[in-house]
Formats: sequence, C-alpha cells, structure tokens
Amino acid sequence: MIAPQIAMKTMIRTPFRADQFRTMLLLLAFGLCIAAPVHSAPHDDTAIFWSISRNGEVAGYLLGTIHSEDPRVLDFSESFTQMLSSNRIFAMEMVPDLPTLQQLTGFMQYQDGTTLESVIGSERMAKLRLALAQYRVPADWVAGMKVWAAMMTLSVPPPETGFFMDFSLSLRAAGAGLKVIGLETLDQQLAFLENMPMEQQLLLLDQALAEHDKVAGLHAEMVSSYLHGDLQALSAQSEAQLGQLGEETKQYFFHQGVELRNQRMFDSLLPFLEKDRVFIAVGALHLPGETGLIQLLRNQGYDLLPLPLPFTAEEPVSAQESVQ
Repeated sequence: MIAPQIAMKTMIRTPFRADQFRTMLLLLAFGLCIAAPVHSAPHDDTAIFWSISRNGEVAGYLLGTIHSEDPRVLDFSESFTQMLSSNRIFAMEMVPDLPTLQQLTGFMQYQDGTTLESVIGSERMAKLRLALAQYRVPADWVAGMKVWAAMMTLSVPPPETGFFMDFSLSLRAAGAGLKVIGLETLDQQLAFLENMPMEQQLLLLDQALAEHDKVAGLHAEMVSSYLHGDLQALSAQSEAQLGQLGEETKQYFFHQGVELRNQRMFDSLLPFLEKDRVFIAVGALHLPGETGLIQLLRNQGYDLLPLPLPFTAEEPVSAQESVQ
C-alpha cells in the first residue's frame, strides 16, 4: 500500500538507521496514503501550492508535499527559494530531529518481549522477511517490529538517498534562518497507528505484502500526478488503494488520519500564523476538502491564492492549468 545536519546525514547512510529515519518521514507525509475525498471542494482547490494573506498582508505560504526522493520534487525554483526565505517560521507535520528519531526506535519495537511472528503467524512472517530483504533491515530488528511498523516500511520503495522532500525542505528552511516547528508530536502521530485495531493492521500488512512488488510503480504514478499539481488524481489513487480494505478501515483512516490530524495541526499552527509569517509544508492530501487546511484557514479569515508549482525540473504548471 502506498501509504514524515551532519549527524543526521551520517545516520541515514546505515541500513538500521535509514529504515527508522525513512519510516519517520513516511509518518510526516502519511496524509498521502489516505483517501481524502476532494469532490466537495471547489474545483481550483486542487492546487498544491498557495499563498496565504489576511487583510491584504502576506501571512505565509502553504505547500502540499509528497514523500519522495525523486529529484524533480527536490529541484526548487529560485522564486520558490525566495518565498521560503521570506518567512520567519517553517511549520511541518513533525520535526525529524535526533531526539524524535531515538524515540521512534522504541515505538517501532515491542518492549515486552513480544515477537512479530507471534502476532502475525509464521506464514506471514516468512513472506515479510522475503519482502523486507531489499530494505536491508537486520533480522533481529524485524523480529521485534510492531505490525504497523512492518506495514509502513513496505508502503514506499526502499530508500536510496534518505533525502525526501519533507526533510530537504526542513534543511533548506533551517539554512535560511527559519525556525523549524512541528505541528504534531511523535506521540500524537503514532497514536493513530498504535490505536488501530489489530484486525485492521493485519489487513493493511496483508495488502502491503501482496503488493510490495508494485510499490515502485504506484509511487511513480503518484509522483507524476503530484508534478502535474493534480490533487484529484492523488486522491483517486489513494482511494483505489484503500478501497480494497473495506469501509470500516477506510473510515478509520479518514477520520483518525485526516480529519482529526488536520484540526490538530491547524490548532497548533494558528498561534504562530497570527504573529509571524509562516511557511507550511504538510502532506498534500491534508489540504483539500471541507475539513482540509485550505478551508480551515479560510474559515479563520485568511485568503488563499493558488500559485504555480515550485519546481524547475518540469515546465511549471499553473494552478488553473493543473485542474483543466
């Protein structure tokens, strides 16, 4: 299923740390794994990049991100770099710093002696070991993984560089002197996964195991839709994935993984946005819909204007062109 500094760069070169770091960044962009309906939103609300203003004054920017290492989503235009640098705060779903990475290590593993095989059974475990071989995850680490951690690991292609869009943006922001803040804590994000009924976790793991050889192709399709600024296509692709799992699991994902998180991120963001210019970068499917960040910002009195995509590798696509 397609489902957030020098020391950090050193750690992501090692297989053990790279897997943990990649999983954390996947959590940051987990909204892109959710079927977030956008049909209720105005047609032009499918744009990915927005300026935010209030009473005619620029308040910041809102960029929907995708969890990808694709060079095209890392090749930002000069004008985008200037926009980023013009803000005082960079807000992302969760800050990928060393303390968070260390905390994630404990969360991903059972701490009471439970083994993954005792939870999922020997047949699933054999399939999982085979599927995880290309991820270079140590066998002893796999043995103690939680079900959701195994499922999430299989949800994206094996990492190559470790420089995903979310991480790259946070480094650029920090280098430009912006204060980098998280709109959620690790505990808050993991509660969504930790509290998921085991039956649903196993369904997701089974789907991830059945489709792990298709992940690269599915991910490439989502990147293509993203580069065309097409949130409707991204939503449809996510919808197709979750559509195989049944209504109960789908509703859990949408309510717990999108609606509640959107409101929590908005509540965290608002005090900063009312005082400083803020550049906001969150998973793209947290933007649209009646409960998305675009509408939540409008409800608070902010004006949002769609902007062209911020990349140079592809011919820029305007927000209006991207929805035609």
